[in-house]
Amino acid sequence: MAFLYLTEQGAVLQKTGERLLVLKDNQILLDIPAGKVKGVLIFGNVQFTTQALRLLLDQGVEFALFTRRGRLLGQLTSPFPKNIELRQAQYQRAADQDWTQNFARVVVAAKLGNSLELAREFAHNHPDPDLSQAIGALAERLAAMAQASGLELEELLGQEGWGTRLYFQCLAKMVRHSFGFTGRKRRPAPDPINALLSLGYTLVYNELSSLLDGLGFDPFLGFFHQPRFGHVTLASDLLEEFRAPLVDRLTLYLVNNRIFQAGDFYQHTSGGMYLLDEPRKRYFLEYERFVTRPLGGLLATETMDYRRLFRRQAERLRQAVLAAQPYEPYKFSW
Repeated sequence: MAFLYLTEQGAVLQKTGERLLVLKDNQILLDIPAGKVKGVLIFGNVQFTTQALRLLLDQGVEFALFTRRGRLLGQLTSPFPKNIELRQAQYQRAADQDWTQNFARVVVAAKLGNSLELAREFAHNHPDPDLSQAIGALAERLAAMAQASGLELEELLGQEGWGTRLYFQCLAKMVRHSFGFTGRKRRPAPDPINALLSLGYTLVYNELSSLLDGLGFDPFLGFFHQPRFGHVTLASDLLEEFRAPLVDRLTLYLVNNRIFQAGDFYQHTSGGMYLLDEPRKRYFLEYERFVTRPLGGLLATETMDYRRLFRRQAERLRQAVLAAQPYEPYKFSW
């Protein structure tokens, strides 16, 4: 099953029979059976016919629209019967303060724990620079949070914010070539590292959003992230445990191995930094390789990659919500 990233400006997605064609200037750029497509992501000025859209929706294929620079505009999804039992349970869990606080606590712990594990992996493979002080501070923050029971949501947000700042100070030292990265900044991303992080987070967020909707959740009702107009907060909840081991790790791989360099980016008049068109296509190829390659660590004995892991975690969340049981997040190990 393939995810199609359509970025060729001026191209048109259309159907012929049960196949999808991408054409530009009367030339066929892509010809693929619709049954092999799992998701379509359109960036910028790429057109599509209503016939192609209908074929995709009839087959339950998720369809997402982005700006040319990678900002998610919206998604189209088939009106398949939704799991009302799951949604009723989701609303009940959201109203249960004890359950939501426990969920928020384990999500924050998983986010910071996975960040710490990534820093430890890097330090093990790269003794220079010295990350011991930053790793020790992050480990202390995580241990203190684990010992503090009954934290309110605002207190958890404070712990998350403090730990995240420590982690990004550490991540800045893990970037081995000069990209001017000093910490996480967005809207717009001011430098190449932040641009890669934002694009990666957006792609994972889109996948999780479509997956949660397909399982029958109300994806706009999160348990950790509070409801906000137009924001799929439940996808943001699940995204937290994948930020460091997937997106941040991929970003380090791409820049530290010089797969992407400063010349692959441009500064927009808004002040934001973005990938040029051709490098963006390369990014999608690297992203696909990363999310579909077998995972190691504790999951080495399973046929597991990040895309399968997205589904496993969404299904874990569904079971936790239906049974009113604690949620078990993904814990990265190397």
